[in-house]
Amino acid sequence: MSTSSAADGRVLRDIDPDGRILTLTLNNPARRNSYDAEMRDGLARFLDEAAEDDEVTVVLLRGADGVFSTGADMNNAYGWYADRDGGSSARRPSQRRRLAVDRKSFGFYHNLMGFPKVTVAEIGGYALGGGFEMALMADISVIARDTRVGMPATRFLGPALGSLHMFFHRLGPVLSRRLLLTGDIVEAATLEHLGIFTETCDPGAVTARARYWADKAAKMPADGVVIAKEAFRLVEQSQAYQGEEVAGYLFHAFGTNLQFSPGEFNFVKTRAEYGTKEAFRLRDAHFHVPEPDTH
Repeated sequence: MSTSSAADGRVLRDIDPDGRILTLTLNNPARRNSYDAEMRDGLARFLDEAAEDDEVTVVLLRGADGVFSTGADMNNAYGWYADRDGGSSARRPSQRRRLAVDRKSFGFYHNLMGFPKVTVAEIGGYALGGGFEMALMADISVIARDTRVGMPATRFLGPALGSLHMFFHRLGPVLSRRLLLTGDIVEAATLEHLGIFTETCDPGAVTARARYWADKAAKMPADGVVIAKEAFRLVEQSQAYQGEEVAGYLFHAFGTNLQFSPGEFNFVKTRAEYGTKEAFRLRDAHFHVPEPDTH
């Protein structure tokens, strides 16, 4: 197996000896495999190489230490909008800067959703935010029953966040509204009956089951797979994703420029005052609503 890495080792690339299956591992376990722009761009480069490699039929996406990904690293929320020279500004980023950066960010998800090879996701621990989106975009997804999934960033960036067309197409309008309007994090086991993921299994079986599906897909004729993926993309674009390429980054850019009223939770301001860990704790405390006692 040939191995290489990108983004200072935070994305690992392993190719099987026969070249058919490429495994890409998000390797930032100290932050539950969250990613910054450099790490995401490293993943994008490996995906671009795989798309051009005639030998690769399947890309297996996974996270190190049993965690898929908690999405974009919010330790420096405005760091995503750094100046072109890599420096950050003390000012809130302009709307034009947000749009430019978010257009590039959502280009990554757009390319992954239309990726020409079979994508298999090995999902455990957490799949939140952008990690949840990648899990939903995979052609074949194997998830542990205790995996926590959701879009918690909607609690501080607003419900118009992420690939909205995909959420409504993959999750359905009822579940999409629930997750986006509340920021709820739920266990995959509670969604098993909906058939959102290819297979929901015990945590200890996820790696083997994901590899099983990757091996099955790798036996398919490579040309046939690419033709099928383009056909699938055409059907989804015509039936479900019209406008997706613009809507995702447009509303995300608007959402990152929210004005907060007294009593509303401002994550960026709270993080600056108390630090990231405490900001997350205060966020969860602010949004906690106890279930009513109906007995």
